[in-house]
Amino acid sequence: MLKEVCVENFTDLPKALAAGARRIELNDNLAVGGTTVSKGVLAESTRYIHEHDASVVAMIRPRGGNFVYNDLELKIMEADIFEAQAQGVDAVTFGALTEDGWLDEDAMENLIAAANGMDVVMHMAFDEIPEDRQQEAIDWLADHDVARILTHGGPLSQSITETLPHLKALVKQAADKLTILPGGGVTADNVEQITRELGVTEAHGTKILKF
Repeated sequence: MLKEVCVENFTDLPKALAAGARRIELNDNLAVGGTTVSKGVLAESTRYIHEHDASVVAMIRPRGGNFVYNDLELKIMEADIFEAQAQGVDAVTFGALTEDGWLDEDAMENLIAAANGMDVVMHMAFDEIPEDRQQEAIDWLADHDVARILTHGGPLSQSITETLPHLKALVKQAADKLTILPGGGVTADNVEQITRELGVTEAHGTKILKF
């Protein structure tokens, strides 16, 4: 099983890799759900991760709060994606929505194009899309070569055990299209149970390994 560890800057990176992490999601400011790290953190962390035979996913998010971005914010995100590519990052994770909770299709298309050559992950902004449109969103993202969707299966105010039924539905809906990556409350203690119940081989969390 691939355990993707979400870390803040470089601080816990060596411990996470020593504990067995094979993929790292690199963030700043996890208190607001994660934002983009500095160029220096990105460069040194990517080098260190690759030296330890793991891969790196860079969070592309210019601020906390919602996922409705103006043109300047989208320009910043595009520049950060180009920087991630220049540093040899393996994947980038982002999400842009409209005021009514749908994918900002123009913004997403531009950001996906900027990620040329890197895997693209839709982060938990996906969970703010109305459930009755999530199948449509999966299809749109798959058609635009998005590799994975990081999802809690519902609001973070619910435990992941409560959202498991919807996660199961998402895994079924996404079959043969893209990977559903469960996250938000996945820990070293429950990861085996969650992945077994969902029938998936990857999971994401800040506490998915003990270190």
